[in-house]
Amino acid sequence: MQKNALMKGLMGSCLAVFASMSFAATPEGFWKSIDDRTGEQLSIVEIKKKADNTYTGTIVYRYPVPGGTVLTHCVKCPEPFKNKPILGLQIAWGLKEDPKNPNQYIDGRVLEPKSGNVYKGRAQLSADGKRLRMRGYMGVSALGRTQVWLRTESANP
Repeated sequence: MQKNALMKGLMGSCLAVFASMSFAATPEGFWKSIDDRTGEQLSIVEIKKKADNTYTGTIVYRYPVPGGTVLTHCVKCPEPFKNKPILGLQIAWGLKEDPKNPNQYIDGRVLEPKSGNVYKGRAQLSADGKRLRMRGYMGVSALGRTQVWLRTESANP
């Protein structure tokens, strides 16, 4: 009797490990972006995989700014993003899996709505699939900024 319970517990643990491994295999889903300078919650971004095997990230929720005004449109952005609503704005695109490094995504572009700047982009998914290190840079990756995004269950906070 005790042996059966032990085997069931062991099998359940193995299934949980395998489930978390497959969960970590992709950045698809909802992510809470955190400002790397202030530590404040910015947005919830939905990452989707496109038919061409690249990933895009779209803002699906904006957190209120304590004591400030929320940026509603991408005023400083270049075309085709100029004056588009922030909610629904695609801020990452073209990210593709790095064939040499698992859980790494390269060759993308990242838009910073506040400044309107478009950067080269890369991302690294944590082994447990719960954190995404999104890096935007100009020229070489050493000249940039990284935000840590946290996986969340839905587009609602």
